[in-house]
Order: sequence, then structure tokens, then C-alpha cells
Amino acid sequence: MKKSKFLFGFVFLLVGCSGVKDSSQSVVLPVTDSSATSVGIDTSTTNPAIQGNLVITPQFDNAWSFSEGLALVQVGDKFWFIDKSGKMVITPQFDYAWSFSEGLALVHDGDGYGFIDKSGNMLITPQFVGEGSFSEGLAPVRVGDRYGFIDKSGKMVITPQFDYAWIFSEGLAPVQVGGQFGFIDKSGKVVITPLYYNVSIFNEGLARVQVGDKFGFIDKSGKVVITPQFRLFRSLSEGLVPVSVGNQRGFIDFGFIDKSGKMVITPQFDNAMSFSEGLAEVEVGDQWGFIDKSGKMVINPQFSGTGSFSEGLAPGRVGDKFGVGDKWGFIDKSGKMVINPQFDYADSFNEGLARVQVGDKWGYISK
Repeated sequence: MKKSKFLFGFVFLLVGCSGVKDSSQSVVLPVTDSSATSVGIDTSTTNPAIQGNLVITPQFDNAWSFSEGLALVQVGDKFWFIDKSGKMVITPQFDYAWSFSEGLALVHDGDGYGFIDKSGNMLITPQFVGEGSFSEGLAPVRVGDRYGFIDKSGKMVITPQFDYAWIFSEGLAPVQVGGQFGFIDKSGKVVITPLYYNVSIFNEGLARVQVGDKFGFIDKSGKVVITPQFRLFRSLSEGLVPVSVGNQRGFIDFGFIDKSGKMVITPQFDNAMSFSEGLAEVEVGDQWGFIDKSGKMVINPQFSGTGSFSEGLAPGRVGDKFGVGDKWGFIDKSGKMVINPQFDYADSFNEGLARVQVGDKWGYISK
């Protein structure tokens, strides 16, 4: 999870959506026997190469964090879902899938994208070329070259009329009209006029907006509360935002602003990420450590890579900045390594488990 100095990717633009057949019909697919042994899943928790709290042996070509009790995994060109024991609960039958959100998961078969429930029943018939997950009861879909929104019955509740649309957050969803982005409410009414080159979803009452190559924030009335002035921006979290400013050497330093735009932690870091559980990752030279909200360094820079704190632990990589001989483990908030570095990659904990990579396979550990 070593970060480079990159322009932040807007969450709602990470997925392309295209072409759709408008239909509100649903169909239930039969669920076959989903015992783990039917596809040879290894549910053992012993592996001589791993010293730690192994829960699901690394065996998947790809794996995602647990969401709503299930995790999406991939072997070869098929996707399915496992529970926290490693048992397959939804059989391999999809060409692509997303994690569960609000009880439904986006899946793709030969006919397009649809939605399944946690039993594997297809509740919204595959018919869409692309779309996003459900959020606040609605999901964006595309009909022809226009985007609208469906509810969990598959009914189109906001008529396709936008050039692009993404998920609802805090009651509003980003939409694109004529190349510019604004926001709609759940009735489909445009409540913030499309004025911006790009935007994020709302978070903690604010949304990032881009004007030219600069970024700022607006509130839910559309009022600009932080004037677009920063070229590098991370996400707002726990009331603070990492931002970059130029320094006298012609490079950039990262500091933190609050929701009023006031600089509360002086720009001094080579890179910085958003706060999580009261701490934020910062880079000094080529090493990463953690600061608290006063800007105090509470875990000295000593890792070649880190991830955010979640459930009291954070991934930390021990090795050089080029990844030679490095391994990932987990630290607590004192900086103590509590799960020894042994993984080729490790992600933050979620719902009690963390996905880890050993060689080219993925599995899961507990604390």
C-alpha cells in the first residue's frame, strides 16, 4: 500500500457503465449445492509457510475484503462468494461480480449485469451492460446512452436522462449533464447545478469539486466552502483533509486542512493519506509513519509501505522502497508489530478478517 504522489481518483468514476435494456422483471435462479469440497476449496487453517492467525488458506487468484459477512473471490475466470469459514455459499457461475452492498451484489453473466441476494437468487435479471452497486436503496443504470436509477425491485425510479451518474451518498448523487457535474436528490431533481469538471460523492457533509486543475469543497446547498486551490487532494475523513502545497524547492509538501479550509497541520510531509481511527499515514523521505490530529508523530517513519488503521491494526511493510525482500505484517497503535511480517501483501482488517497474499494466492487472517 505504498502510495505515490498521484491525483486522487474520484470514487464514482472508477466504474464504466454502458448500454441497458429497461426491464423491471425479476427471476430467481436455482442455487446448487455450495459445499466447499465441490470445487476443492481448502478450508484448513494450517499452512507451514504462515505463522499467524490463518483463517482461510491462500488459494484464490484474487480476493476482496469481507462485506456484509461474505467475500468475493476469484479462481481462473470465475467469481463466487465465501463465508468467514471459507465455505463457498454462492457457487462459481459469474464472469464478474462486486461485493455485497445493502444485501445485493452486482454480478455479470452472458446476458449482462444483474443483482443477486445472499442466497445466490437472481433478484434483478441480468440485462445491463454496466452499473453501480446499491447505495441508499438505489443503483445507477444505463439505458442506451443515458443514466437513471433503479430500486431493489428493479423498477426504474429516476428516468434515464443523464450523461453519467453514480451512487447516492448522504441523499445526493453525482450526475453529468453536458460534460459538467452536479447533484440530484432521490426524486431525480437537480439540486446542485452541473458546473464542475469532476466531483466526488458527499462525505461528512461535503463533496470535492474540480475547477480546472484545482480542487475544493462544496456543501449540500452547492455553496463553495473551500475554494478550489489545491492540486493534490485526498479524501475528507474525521474532519480533516490531506492537501498539497508548493514549497520553496519547487516540490510539494502535504499538510491537513479542516472543513473550513483552515490549515491545521503545517505542510511538511512528502505524502499523506486520510485519517482513520485517529491516525493518518505520512511519508518522510521514503519511509512511512503515523501522526495524530495535532500533527504529532506517534509512530515514527520506519515502514516502506503502510495501510490505514482499521479495527485497531494497520498493515506495515518492512523492506526497502523498491520492494526488495519486503514483507507485510500488522502493527498496533503504539507501532508494535503484532502480526509478524510474512505476507507479500496485506490489506486492512474489515469485519474481523484481513486479506493477505502469499506468493500469487490470496487468503484471510484474523487478529
